[in-house]
Amino acid sequence: MSTIEFNSRFDQMSSLLHSFAYNLTKNVEDAKDLFQETAFRALTNKEKFRPGTNFKAWLFTIMKNIFINNYRKKMRTNTIIDSTDNLFYINSGASIISNDGESEIMMQELTEMVENLDSSTRIPFVMHYSGYKYQEIADCLDLPLGTVKSRIFFARKELKEMVKSRYQLEEDRVNLILD
Repeated sequence: MSTIEFNSRFDQMSSLLHSFAYNLTKNVEDAKDLFQETAFRALTNKEKFRPGTNFKAWLFTIMKNIFINNYRKKMRTNTIIDSTDNLFYINSGASIISNDGESEIMMQELTEMVENLDSSTRIPFVMHYSGYKYQEIADCLDLPLGTVKSRIFFARKELKEMVKSRYQLEEDRVNLILD
């Protein structure tokens, strides 16, 4: 599909996209931003569109995915609203000193658990924890990428089981600690 044909088909869909964006956001300005981001992504990825498929569905899927990603990002960055009269929690940010004694003990115990892993899973796991990317680990250890990923997965799984058995923690809390 040529650029001119792509652009003309996109222009034909723009009013539908504006309506869909407003339906998702319920806000005129947010709908404009969503439309703009969709247009940008569609134009930069036009080579990924396969001629003969549903162009409208392709655009709507891009818009829906952008909306979902933005919504998830917004939910993660929610701030705590302090409803107390003196605003103590908001104004006391710099003066709070936390006691990390318990977490230090936990880190020492986790380090011991990592050291108890088999070296075939421990080495890739420690490298990944240190910030190496999967491909860098694979190149360094002369292993296939899939093997590196599975060894890291199995190391995490084994560590989760160790933590769970040692502390009798529920699954969600173990995942929070190790992920």
